Amino acid sequence: MDGLGGLLVIDKAGGWTSHDVVAKCRKLLRTKKIGHAGTLDPMATGVLVLGVERATKLLGLLTLTTKAYTATIRLGQSTSTDDAEGEVLTTTSSVHLTDDDIAACTAELTGNIDQVPATVSAIKVNGERAYARHRAGEDVQLAARPVTVSRFDVLARRDLGDFADLDVVVECSSGTYVRALARDLGAALGVGGHLTALRRTRVGPFTLEHARTLDELAAAAESGAPPLSLDMDAAVRTAFPHRDIDDTQADDLRNGRWLAPAGLSGVYAAIDPAGRAIALLRESGNRASSVMVVRPANL
Repeated sequence: MDGLGGLLVIDKAGGWTSHDVVAKCRKLLRTKKIGHAGTLDPMATGVLVLGVERATKLLGLLTLTTKAYTATIRLGQSTSTDDAEGEVLTTTSSVHLTDDDIAACTAELTGNIDQVPATVSAIKVNGERAYARHRAGEDVQLAARPVTVSRFDVLARRDLGDFADLDVVVECSSGTYVRALARDLGAALGVGGHLTALRRTRVGPFTLEHARTLDELAAAAESGAPPLSLDMDAAVRTAFPHRDIDDTQADDLRNGRWLAPAGLSGVYAAIDPAGRAIALLRESGNRASSVMVVRPANL
């Protein structure tokens, strides 16, 4: 692996923290230069995006504002953590609920909504994580925040005695808590609800198709196969719009000079004639200036 690095998209197993995954990948790839773009709860599985070597500098520039999940919601029980790991607070039979009742409430929780985050979220309250305050026995009260739920569909329903398990798909903005959707759906239906399973299938443009498990990564590292999901060029092309530049412009960017603007908004990539990502640019006035030189002259 060269010094440029790239992105590693991990299909995280349940029970692992995001920090655990980073530590394991550092050991497998024999580098300390690995960071993650956002976290995933220990009970959750699925897409976790890591930056390796110079790609750690990409992480703060990635636009990972949309996410997709599959999940299972149990109606008929509320818990202290809004998921199966918490203490059961209430139990109410859900056998009377019709599919139309459920559909009407999921519709109310779709679109631009104000959501109170889960008490065990990582949101900081006076400098300390909400989950840490909750575990210390505090009564944590979090303010509602605007989020966007673009899809909240029930794929299947299983009636289990007094409970009903719903397999759902959720597409939402960053900052949306699926466990809070489970809680609020159960509350709206008058029976309580909590999350029993959660799998993240997409973060921004990165999906499970890009991902590999830690076991697969370990096998690749042992066999000498390329360990990264996306090398630097592929990562930049996947994550950002781009403009083509010539070799002279590439040299200008490597040496700290700016280019004439191309009329593109936001952060975008400059790609040289060989298809290599040279820099990430942002336009202001009559300049397209580098916000990150992806490929310095020595790499």
